Amino acid sequence: MPDHTDVSGTVTELYRPLDEAETNNKHWLTVVTAGMGFFTDAYDLFIIGTVTVILTPIFRLSTNQISLLNSISLLASVVGALTFGKLMDRLGRKRMYGLEILILAIGAVLSAFSWNFTSLFVFRIILGLGVGGDYATSAVITSEYSNKRSRGKLVGTVFAMQGIGLMAGPLIASIFLASGVSNGLAWRLMLGFGAIPALSVVYLRRKIKETPRYSLSVKGNAQAAAEAVQWVTGEAAVVPGTNGNTVVPGTNGNTVARGSTDTRLLRRKLTSKPYLLRLIGTAGCWFLLDVAFYGNSVSQPLILKQLQPNGSLLSHTLVSLSIFAVAAFPGYWVAVWLMDRIGRKRIQWQGFAMMALAFAGIWIIPGAAKETGLFLVLYAVSYFFTEFGPNVTTFVLPSEIFPTSVRGMGDGISAGAGKFGAFLGALFVPHLLKSVGISGVMGVMAGVALVGFVLTLIAIPEPKGQTLEEASGEVLIKPVSLAVALDAQGPAKAAS
Repeated sequence: MPDHTDVSGTVTELYRPLDEAETNNKHWLTVVTAGMGFFTDAYDLFIIGTVTVILTPIFRLSTNQISLLNSISLLASVVGALTFGKLMDRLGRKRMYGLEILILAIGAVLSAFSWNFTSLFVFRIILGLGVGGDYATSAVITSEYSNKRSRGKLVGTVFAMQGIGLMAGPLIASIFLASGVSNGLAWRLMLGFGAIPALSVVYLRRKIKETPRYSLSVKGNAQAAAEAVQWVTGEAAVVPGTNGNTVVPGTNGNTVARGSTDTRLLRRKLTSKPYLLRLIGTAGCWFLLDVAFYGNSVSQPLILKQLQPNGSLLSHTLVSLSIFAVAAFPGYWVAVWLMDRIGRKRIQWQGFAMMALAFAGIWIIPGAAKETGLFLVLYAVSYFFTEFGPNVTTFVLPSEIFPTSVRGMGDGISAGAGKFGAFLGALFVPHLLKSVGISGVMGVMAGVALVGFVLTLIAIPEPKGQTLEEASGEVLIKPVSLAVALDAQGPAKAAS
């Protein structure tokens, strides 16, 4: 009868240098490598709103075609997130990292050379597959390399790069529109630019080591796990055994012990308690957030055109840039700053609550949807609390509260649900604007945000200040003595 003694102390000791490390250059290298992808994701997903305005007379786009172009990358990203999330758990984080950003870059380049609606539609699908893969891989890898004290800040910083991408889109579009570049060339340059930052980090992503948690908890390879810990912290990791401590590995001649499969974490199912409720919470909240966020952001040129029908595309683009710069961009960084202080859950529920109030204000207050000044103030408030709220936390939470063996899939399902919500928002907002106007759209968004507020309170735990093992509730099993398992490999195997 196997002994199912809990050996979580083994992992605690091995990961201790990583969990308790000061934030250092290796952490920031991981963040920058991941964050550059999110700059690109945001730029590519949101620039299409401006591009479709330019392309409407060139490709003679109908409202249905505009909606499809604005949203198809988001639908494709659902497939990308689910696919890369599953492959990360099955094949490892390292083997998948860098492939998704390469797919994204290929899609961006091909989009710039589109010749009609159909070709652009297909190329945006390719781009979306890469975007979805990036959402799943970057969060998990950054989380599994982070220390426990600053994990929210580090993972949140990766996502906050989206804010720079949000501003880069209208800024670059404004430069092209104001410089006299023809519309026929400008839209191609706007789409093609998205490949540059993506290609800049392909090499760095391919060089990142496998995360220590995947190496040990899924593959049972203590040597690879300890090497990864040492790569980040500069400290050797220690695996305690019943016959004394075994150092894994040392830089001064210490024996290197390869972990056995007996150290693997018990594989948990996302459909078991408490993970099913957590998955409903992370996926559901991300879905609701992205319905509102992408519905507003991708269709923002259309919203501003209805608000100011006589305004030019350049003036509307500059207004978009101002909203992102004044409201959205600071919101990202306030969330990052407070993530490990007040917690993810509080930031998320209060963000949803304030979004609901701002959207309801535009819907209920007489004239708010027509008076430019009042509308922009309330609209900006909604953007600030979207970022200092669920837009950042829905990215961070799924990378923390699921076990290592299914963390990629949990994150992928959550990201996929979010992108499906984004697809619906981007697809239907243009039609809603035509049928119920700005006021009606904001009433729908208020209801969406209110449901997100309630779901956060019910289904989301608080992982602030915990190790990933504590936050995810992982359990270790020990069919045989760990010390015996290590000793049985012998010095020759240990050194190999």
